Order: sequence, then structure tokens, then C-alpha cells
Amino acid sequence: MVFNSLTFAVFFACVLALHALPLPWTVRKTNLLVASYLFYAAWNPPFVLLLWISTVVDWYAAQGLVKARRQGARRAWMLLSVVANLGMLAYFKYGTFLLDNFRMAMLAVGVDYQPPAFDIVLPVGISFYTFATMSYTLDIYLRRAEPARSFLDYALFVTFFPHLVAGPIMRPTELVPQFEQPRRASANQLCFGLALMTIGLFEKVVLADGFLAGPAEAVFDGAKAPGALDAWIATLAFSGQIFCDFAGYSTTAIGAAMCLGFAMPDNFRFPYAAVGFSDFWRRWHITLSAWLRDYVYIPLGGNRHGEARTYLALMATMLLGGLWHGASWTFVVWGGLHGLYLSVERLLRRRFANVRLGALALFGIALLTYALINITWVFFRARDFTTAWRMLVAMAGQQAGAAPILPAVDVIAVAVIVSGIVATHWLMRERTLESVIARTPAPLLAALWACLAFAIVIEQGSGNAFIYFQF
Repeated sequence: MVFNSLTFAVFFACVLALHALPLPWTVRKTNLLVASYLFYAAWNPPFVLLLWISTVVDWYAAQGLVKARRQGARRAWMLLSVVANLGMLAYFKYGTFLLDNFRMAMLAVGVDYQPPAFDIVLPVGISFYTFATMSYTLDIYLRRAEPARSFLDYALFVTFFPHLVAGPIMRPTELVPQFEQPRRASANQLCFGLALMTIGLFEKVVLADGFLAGPAEAVFDGAKAPGALDAWIATLAFSGQIFCDFAGYSTTAIGAAMCLGFAMPDNFRFPYAAVGFSDFWRRWHITLSAWLRDYVYIPLGGNRHGEARTYLALMATMLLGGLWHGASWTFVVWGGLHGLYLSVERLLRRRFANVRLGALALFGIALLTYALINITWVFFRARDFTTAWRMLVAMAGQQAGAAPILPAVDVIAVAVIVSGIVATHWLMRERTLESVIARTPAPLLAALWACLAFAIVIEQGSGNAFIYFQF
């Protein structure tokens, strides 16, 4: 089930009611575990088996790591966890992709290899819970964490429904300790959690689905070649859609956890106000950025072995980050562009380390950052390289004479909404939502909350799935 559905509203109300009952803490945690399995089974019940396999393998691998005395044995337990998790991810997410590329490689050398039918259903959210479970055994192997004392607590960490299918990518050290002691949301937490869920659903249902998805789809998926205006408006629409969709999910997930008395980390921090690309990745999909830094970039050498090694590690990390998003070369190019941006930025920072920039220069860098990020979104959204190239050519003004695709009302709506998103990010760049809410009069907050909720109700339609569910 998806957050933006009546089914979830009923499900969540039942979970809240059960969690509020004066039951033993173990019983309440068991209720949450069962509810989380039901939440995931609503998509495809057999795939719950994958959650069980991942949970059991990593639990016993962690126990083996603790008991092992020889480094070889510890490494074997760690590899068991990594191979099991990445093996399932590779089969379900990249099996068809790898087979198609193998067939093309064979064709390039003159071998017409025709593989058997390989129809694989992608389990929803497999990339997210795979990274979450892997961090458990990797942290224990690296002696950065202790294993969970309770199998129930660990199983609940893996399956906890707010973060299960699209993050934030949680670490066991962030969530397992919260399961050790009884928790129930206070009145303020419940109120703030529901407010966060309303904001998140407004971003998803009203902005992403209601206003921005249509124009992006009409141009990116349409048969007509777009002109410069249509290409830029569609790309800007997607930049707003992907943010509102994914940040909306994260905000809803954090709010849902808070309603139950649990805290989850921020996943977005107003990224379209970023000044530079390292700043962008400190603000966009924060938990993935931290995961890639800790488990890919640093193990590859990070910035500890010279400049050449640093750039290589940086590029490799972003290429893998692109591939994590999808089994397509367009995602790899998206990651590669971000790796290139980060490398050039690092080079320029070293070259001009002593230059102090004024406010106007920083604002100009921020606009350039946002423009270049939009270039990368073309590869993220396009179905193939042909579509991406067609969009880039149009954005460069090389598609003269193309007939308009989007009506004027869509162009105006996208321009206003995306401008509002970027302006809001700038206003909130050095602020937090909590601090702004704390300074806002209660009557005004209530009125805004009512308006957001009303907009969700009148816009709610088919309950479109969140974009990141496919990852």
C-alpha cells in the first residue's frame, strides 16, 4: 500500500490504536512487526520471504562475527551477509539488465546469442532495505557497533514500515536502541507527526502528481520533438516532481514514525538552495549520501591516498550511486555527471582556496548549480539516450521551429510552482521546519494545516506510487 491511499489511512489508524493500548512493550513491538509485514505484503506477499531471508542471514552473520576469533572467520561471516544481500539485489534488480548487456556484447563480436525468457518482478524497495541490513553486519565487522540484543528488535528495524520501501536509509544504531525501551508519542509529537505527514502528502499528491507530473510526462514521453521552452519547462517540472515526490515520502515517513514515538533522521534539507554540488549532496537524499560515503567512498580510499585516488574514489562512488537508482545506463550517466561535477568543484576549491566570495557570487554559483543539476535530471527521467539527447538539443535551442507541446496554463503553473519551491528552499536554507513552526502563531498554523489537508482531499485520485518505489 502507498501512503497516499485510503487503505493506508485505515491501516495507520489501526496501528496507532494498537500502539496506544496498555499492552506489554514486547506485544506492542510484535504488533508493529506484524503490521510492517502486512504493509509490505500488500504489494506482493511472496516477497516477504526476501525480508525474512535478509533478516535471518544478517542476524546470524552478526552473531558469527561476534563469536569468531580469527580474522578469516570474521571475513567469511561478513562476506556471507554481503553476498546474500547483494546477490538478491543483483538477481531481482539487475538480472535482466546484465543479461541484455551480455547479449549485446555477444552480438558485437558476431555471436547471435538469444537468452531464454527472463521475466523478473522487482520487489518494491529492495535497494533501500538491502542497504539498511548490510550496514548492520558491516558496522559490526568494522567494530563500529554492537549486535542487537533482541532478534525482535532487529527484525523490527529491518521491516519498520515507515522507512521500509523508500527510506530514509536507517542504520541499526539509529533505530534499534529506540526499540529497547517502551515508547509512545506525546501529544506534541503526535501533533507534529501528523503535520509532517500532511506536508509530505501535500508535496506528493498536490504538487508532484497534481501539477508537475503531467507536463514532464507530456514532453519526455511524447512523440513530438520539443522546442526550447517545452524542454526546459518539462525538465524543471521533473526537478520539482522528483523533489516533492521523494521528499514528500521521507517527510511522511518521518511523521508516521514520530506519531508512534520514534525518531528518524532528515533525508532532505532544502537541496535546491545548494551552493555547489558537495553542498547539494549534503542536502539531497542525505541518508544515501552518508551510506555511500561510509561504505563505498572511504573504503575505496577517500581523500587519504592522494588526489588521483580521491578523484577515482569519488567518480566510482557516484557511478555506483547512479546504478543503485536503476538498472539502466542513463542512471549511470546521471551518477557520472554528478561525479564529474564534484571532481571539478573539488579541483576549483583547491585552486581558489584563498578567494573569498561575496553574496552575489555565491548566489550566482547556486543558480549555476541548480541549472547543471537540471541537466542531470534529463538522464534520470529519460527512458533512453535518444530521448535524453532530444531533450538536451532542445534545451540548447537547437530545435527551432518545433510546435508547442504544453499549453500556456501548464507552462505558467510549472514556472510558478518550481519558482516557489526554489524560493522556499532559499528562505529555509539556514533554518529548520521545527524552528519556523515554533515561531508561527497557532491560529495561522491551524489555518495552513487545514488548507493543506483540504487540497490533499480534493486532489487525491488514484494514489500514484512514489517514484522511488522502483528503486
